[in-house]
Amino acid sequence: MNLSTAGVPPGAWRKSSYSGGSGSGNCVEVAGTPPGAVAVRDSKNPAVGAVTIDDPAWRSLLAAIKRGRHDL
Repeated sequence: MNLSTAGVPPGAWRKSSYSGGSGSGNCVEVAGTPPGAVAVRDSKNPAVGAVTIDDPAWRSLLAAIKRGRHDL
């Protein structure tokens, strides 16, 4: 697991449209990192760094989330 944001191009971070502006927390930001990976960080504490996930693992995580496997 990599907590560096060194491979993320400036301005590449995106926050989910579902996060809204209410300040309720629980938001993450994602950014593509060349080559073939995605960086994920806490939007409320970006200075901590990011977890880098390879493309196949990212696609698998998104599919599981969409199926509701990570709902509380």
